[in-house]
Formats: sequence, C-alpha cells, structure tokens
Amino acid sequence: MSNRSSHFSSRLGFILSMMGIAVGAGNIWRFPRIAAQNDGGTFIILWLVFLFSWSIPMIIVELCLGKLTKKSPIGTLIQTAGRKYAWLGAFITLVTTCILGYYSNIVGWGLGYFYYSISGKIYFGNNFSELWENHYTSWYPLIFHSISLFLAYFIIRKGIVKGIERCNKILIPAFFVCTFILLARAITLPDSLKGIKQLFFFNAHGLSNYKVWVEALTQNAWDTGAGWGLLLVYSGFTAKETGVVANGAMTAIANNLVSLIMGVIIFSTCASLDILGTSQLQDGVGASSIGIAFVYLPELFTKLPGPQYTPTLFSALFFLAFATAALSSMISMLFLLSQTLSELGLKKHHAEVLATLSAFLLGIPSSLSLSFFINQDTVWGVALIVNGLILIFAAKKYGLSLLKNKVIVAAHEKLYFESTFYRVIKYLLPFEGIALLMWFFYEGLFPENNVWWNPCSTYTLSSLLFQWMLGIIVLKALNDRIYKRFSRNNP
Repeated sequence: MSNRSSHFSSRLGFILSMMGIAVGAGNIWRFPRIAAQNDGGTFIILWLVFLFSWSIPMIIVELCLGKLTKKSPIGTLIQTAGRKYAWLGAFITLVTTCILGYYSNIVGWGLGYFYYSISGKIYFGNNFSELWENHYTSWYPLIFHSISLFLAYFIIRKGIVKGIERCNKILIPAFFVCTFILLARAITLPDSLKGIKQLFFFNAHGLSNYKVWVEALTQNAWDTGAGWGLLLVYSGFTAKETGVVANGAMTAIANNLVSLIMGVIIFSTCASLDILGTSQLQDGVGASSIGIAFVYLPELFTKLPGPQYTPTLFSALFFLAFATAALSSMISMLFLLSQTLSELGLKKHHAEVLATLSAFLLGIPSSLSLSFFINQDTVWGVALIVNGLILIFAAKKYGLSLLKNKVIVAAHEKLYFESTFYRVIKYLLPFEGIALLMWFFYEGLFPENNVWWNPCSTYTLSSLLFQWMLGIIVLKALNDRIYKRFSRNNP
C-alpha cells in the first residue's frame, strides 16, 4: 500500500524537484530540434502563448489536484470524478509510462556521450555526425538504457527526501552552471548572430500550418511537465502550507527560459560552424533531427579556448549534466508508475521492481530502432494534450471553487484574476486541446504520401489512433477491477 507520511523537507527542495521534472531532455534535445523543424520564431511565439494559456494554468490545476488527493492519477480521478473514471487516471499513467520507455534511451544517449568524452572521442577534427550514427546503430543504446533505469531505480528506492530531493539539489544547480558556461561561449563564436536570427525569424505563413500549432503546445507540455501526472504525484508529498500558484508559475517560466537558452546555444553553434547548412537544419534531416544536440554540441566543445584537454573536460561535464538532468525527469516518471502500482496493492519494493522492469521492456524497441523511437515520441507526445484534458475534466467535476478553497486558500495563497482563471480552465483550455486535436486528425487523414491508414508507418494517424485506442479499450474494460483494487488498498 502507498503511504504519504514523508514530505519534501523544504520549499527549495520541492521547487528543485519540480525543476527536475521539467528541466531535461525536453529543453536540450527536443526544443532545438522542434524549433528548427517548425519555422523557428513562428513556433516560439505560439510556444510562448501556450506557456501562459495552457501550461501554467494546467500546472496549477495539476498541483492542486495532487495536494487535494495525495494520490496517483487513478486515485485522483476516482476521488474527484467518481469510480467510473478510474480508467482515465490509468490512461494518464499509461501515456507517461510509454514516454518513459523511450525517454530512458535519451538518458542513455547522455551517458553514452559522457563515456565518449572521458574515452577521448570528443576532439577537434572528429566527424560527429558519423559518431552519432555509429552510436545509435550499435548495441550501446540498449546498454545505456539499462544503466539509466538502474540508476533511476536506485534513487527512487531511497524515497522522496533521501533519494529524489537530495538528488535534485545537486543535479539541477550543476546543470545550470554548465549551461551558462556554454551559452557564454556559443554567443561569442563567429557568425553566432546568424543562428540567433534564424532561431527567432518569424514566418507568418507558418501560422497556417497545423503542425506548428500542435508541436508548440506539445513541446510546452514536454518542456514544463504539464499534464504528465508527475507534478500531481510530487505535490502530494508537500506540506499543507506549501503554495502551488507561485511555485508552479515560477517553475514553468524558468524551465522555458532554459529551452530558449539551449536553442540559442544550438543555433549559434550551427551558424558559426556551418556543419550541415541552414536548410538541412530547418528540414531536420539526417543527424540534425533526433541527434541535433549530439552533433553540434561536441563541435562547440572543440572550439572552447584553453588547454588541449578543454574539449574533453567540458564535454564530459556537459553530457554528465545532460544525463543527470534527464535522469531527474525520468526518476519522476518511474516514481509515478511505482506509486500507482503501490496504490493498487503491490508492496513498495515489488512495485519499484515491476515498474523498472516494465520500463526496460518498453524501451527495448526504441533502443534498437530509431524509427520506432520517433513513432513513440509522436504518438505519446501528442497524447499529453489528452492527459491535460483529463485533468481539466477532473478539476471541473470536483468544482474549481471548492478545489481553490481546499488547496490555495488553505495554503494562504492568493489566486489573482480568479474569475479569468476559472474561464481559462473551463473554456479556453478545453477549446485549445480539442481544436488542436481535431485539426491534427483532419490533416492526418490527407498526408502527402497517402498512407494514413498504415498503422506500421512511423508518422501516420492510424498508428497513433491504433495505439491510443488499444490502451483506451483495455483500460476501459478493466475499469471496475482497477477501482476495486484501489479501494481495497486505499480505504
């Protein structure tokens, strides 16, 4: 059975742990890649709009629900919406677990490049595109996928304070130090301004592209952790007086600043070193797609001034920081799954072992096939919009005013622009989520290659719908069993 007797020891520990959820691969690996493929400045404007019109309100709602129920998504949906909606909470957990399956490979990439750094493979003149391609076509991704999960398992075994909080108090500050050093070097490279202009260049025609809108919202959810269910679980381990409005907004804004900084670093380096050329970067082809950070950043390290060992030192430090920042996000995903299994009746240790084993098995295909990895990132990244809609439904079902009084007022916080906030939750967020999903589905019916019906293709709508519907049908059929197991173990 799950218990919530432990709490974060301080507000700083809670904030750094929330940053641990948010700061990670989404900022370093995903944001520059998605921005490059979606009209740069046009994407960033929409991405910033969704920060305030989707992510921050969503985070506040998620934190409130977590503090109210102190349960996993399944328990939260049962407690707020009723027993027949237990499967919706299970769907949130499913989405985050499927992301965990391929996310652990990203942590593994960071660990792999840390190994390459200390073994002397990051040096001036090396072909880093070839190094990346050799990496992801080898057995290394599977090996480091396993190592990353072992590390996450070891940390969650220690619990909230001794494991997760203590870990994030070290990892997050170390990551920020490395990031600002790299920023200082990137913007002083020759022609770095060209890259910055490319990153922020606004193309009005991009506003008519549904993909830019969907990617902007999805990336914001990826960046901030909104709708994953992770903040919901963490907030259940906070004291009653810990606020959610200021902490949630501050975490989201700080996290998006990190993404912008990483975008500046990557684009400045690309423009200065002219590794692939701007057209390839924008098209996201070859190594500039999935491996964008693993091709350009090593080139940046070789340009750092200093002794001969400088590239090795900074590369090792950065990729260790990258791996640990991504690991902090992965820890929260594994913790969510183990906490859910614990609430369903498994002993804590058994839940942690089963969660880790499940993540390992789910991640094997992504370790062995980059196409499968890309498919999973598309399918479950877009599903974060559905997760958000489920959390909005739970909050509205329970009552927004009642939720505010029991959580925000109880923590002696003030909710500014209260009536506007309610309207955003009731009307704007559902409209955004549903409209973008409908637009995404409509455009997916008419792809350029006319193979939308092929569920085995990487990017097709049918692949996404097949995986979503399989999960929904199974979880809906198991709803009563899920509810009974939860109720039996959480009287």
